[in-house]
Amino acid sequence: MRRSLVGAGCALLLVLTGCTATGDGPAAAPHSPSAPAHRESDPTGVIVHLFQWPWADVARECRETLGPAGVAAVQISPPQEHVVLADQGFPWWQDYQPVSYGLTSRRGDRAALAKMVETCHAAGVEIYADAVINHMTAQLFGVGTGGTKFSRTGYPGYDGAADFHHCGHSIAQWSDRSEVQNCDLLDLADLATERAPVRERIAGYLNDLLSIGVDGFRIDAAKHIPAADLAAITAQLDRPAVIYSEVLFALGDPIQPEEYLPFGAVLEPRYGPDVTRALRFGGSLGALAELGVASDSPALDFKPSARSVVYIDSHDTQRGTSTLTYADGGLHALATEFMLAWPYGTPLVMSSFAFTDFDASPPALPDGTTRPVVCGGSAFVCEHRAVLPMVAFRTATAGAPVTEWWATDDQLGFARAGRGYFALNRAAAPVTRVVQTGLPAGRYRDLLHPAAVVTVDSAGTATLTIPPASAISFIKA
Repeated sequence: MRRSLVGAGCALLLVLTGCTATGDGPAAAPHSPSAPAHRESDPTGVIVHLFQWPWADVARECRETLGPAGVAAVQISPPQEHVVLADQGFPWWQDYQPVSYGLTSRRGDRAALAKMVETCHAAGVEIYADAVINHMTAQLFGVGTGGTKFSRTGYPGYDGAADFHHCGHSIAQWSDRSEVQNCDLLDLADLATERAPVRERIAGYLNDLLSIGVDGFRIDAAKHIPAADLAAITAQLDRPAVIYSEVLFALGDPIQPEEYLPFGAVLEPRYGPDVTRALRFGGSLGALAELGVASDSPALDFKPSARSVVYIDSHDTQRGTSTLTYADGGLHALATEFMLAWPYGTPLVMSSFAFTDFDASPPALPDGTTRPVVCGGSAFVCEHRAVLPMVAFRTATAGAPVTEWWATDDQLGFARAGRGYFALNRAAAPVTRVVQTGLPAGRYRDLLHPAAVVTVDSAGTATLTIPPASAISFIKA
């Protein structure tokens, strides 16, 4: 059953007295997830999605920035050979149209990929590859990034007649399980994953990536692969790997994320829009009080925290309007900082390239090869860097429930059970508030504003001045 939010009576008293969690005070522990036992296939820590970054730049970012910050893993763009669509300006989505499972893409070749994995491992960062295994291309013929020629269903290692579904059309009836999983997604040649040779071919590709050190996989378009087929494929992996599947939720849909939980986690696509609605103009931060908490409507609940990968935006959603993106500037940063402070799910932090056109290519040379990463301007945005101090907060507060929650429409704050405190202000003016931190007396440095120090008294209270459109975050040493 859902619990009530902060009582109105405390909102006025808090500045003067620092209300406690009794009577009309802040709700105590509005979010205390009970996690199922961890499995090797479940992701943990903080993942950063370096979307479309060349392998050499991923390696440098691991060594110089992500490893020192404590980031657990990087999600990389699809590493397999893909179609080249020069006549369409090398759109970003060409990488999601495989030509072969050779490891040559616009971001680098097999040697560069292996070197990047080695460098990231040395920095303590794992690598999760975006695995496109539901389909091949939507083209009648062409040549891939590795020089492989192909036709509509003619690809290396596949029987064009037997190894593909021949539905005759793209998916139209999304309420029909058979059509969603046996017809072409956006005209992409659909692999017959129920066939043993196809399963073996896909597993061979994933095992090749494991052999050079890749640690896990985001399964692209997993909803279009029957869960039984995907389970049979992942059962053939040579060693344990992190798995998280893209299974977009829709109430009443015949294909549900639960089907994919036995062999990995799933992406939780409702998280970003929920946080976005609360933070955008007209929304209330109080709506976030029980984000991810189980309710009396299980069909509507998020999946278990340990089995869910959450994100504010992705390479798909940032090209729509349902979520905040880098283009929203500080508001997007606040949303991401909240995600890193809140205990539900495994956070996936987006790092984008700037675009004004849906199909835009990442910064590229004339032949379509991705340019080296230069942050800022009209190139790579690198918005992940601004929120990296929150990785330390998430690590320090892991497993601690939320306590001392309070919220207004424009501000919120909460403690993480004696380990840390987080507060956020989306308003255009600073806000001063006396809060109960649950922390021992002492002086604490603000992770997001290193020059600022927060003093906690012997009663555990502190007077916080939260800057405009900003957040405060501090942890127990």
